[in-house]
Amino acid sequence: QVQLVESGGGLVQAGGSLKLSCVASGRTYTMGWFRQAPGKEREFVAAISWSSGSTRYADSVKDRFTISRDNAKRTVDLQLNSLKSEDTAVYYCAAGTGSVLVTTRTSYNYWGQGTQVTVSA
Repeated sequence: QVQLVESGGGLVQAGGSLKLSCVASGRTYTMGWFRQAPGKEREFVAAISWSSGSTRYADSVKDRFTISRDNAKRTVDLQLNSLKSEDTAVYYCAAGTGSVLVTTRTSYNYWGQGTQVTVSA
C-alpha cells in the first residue's frame, strides 16, 4: 500500500518562494506533482524518477520550479520560485508504478491529500 503525505503549502506574495514536500511509503517508480486551480482540471507540474533522478516539467513552470528526491528519506520536494498569481492551486503529490516520466493523471496510481498554495498579487 502506497501512502503519500504532502506538506509545505501556504500564502506567499508574487515573486516569492515556497517548498513543498511529499513523504512516500510503499514501492513506486515515478513521482509527480500536479495542481488544480478552482474551476480548472488537475494539471501536470513536474515528475521525477526515483532510480535515475530524471525530471520532467510543464512548460509553464520550467526554470521556476525544481523537483528533487531523497531516496533515503523517501521524500520528493518541489521548490517553487518566482511565484505568480496563476500558480495558485491545490498541489498534489502523485506516485506511479511505471518507469516513464508521464504527464497524464491516469498514469499515476496514488495521490496525496493536497496542499494549498496561494500567491497574492
